[in-house]
Amino acid sequence: MLKPVDAGPEPSSERPVGELVHQLIEEGKAYARAEIDLAKAIATAKGKALIIPVALFLTAFILALAAITALAVGIVLALAKFIGPLAAGIVGLLSFAGVAGGLAWYGTERLRRDL
Repeated sequence: MLKPVDAGPEPSSERPVGELVHQLIEEGKAYARAEIDLAKAIATAKGKALIIPVALFLTAFILALAAITALAVGIVLALAKFIGPLAAGIVGLLSFAGVAGGLAWYGTERLRRDL
């Protein structure tokens, strides 16, 4: 046989609407704070995980710059034997500036095409 449905609390024991709204707002604030704390914890964890790879890439970039500088100096010194030091410096400057300009031009064209 079916049990009778519980009618719930007496109408006189119900909480006022203002109190319920206040409780809802407080719980919403607590939930928002918890979500912000979670986002901060995730960002902190990802930031800590990126420290070593970023340091390695930065070191690799600095070493690549040193290698390019050594190449430029080597080219200028090799050319200096044939055309003199000043002319070799100018030729090295123009050749590396030309390569840099070409790469910059290509980069801007790719950027315009992709956007």
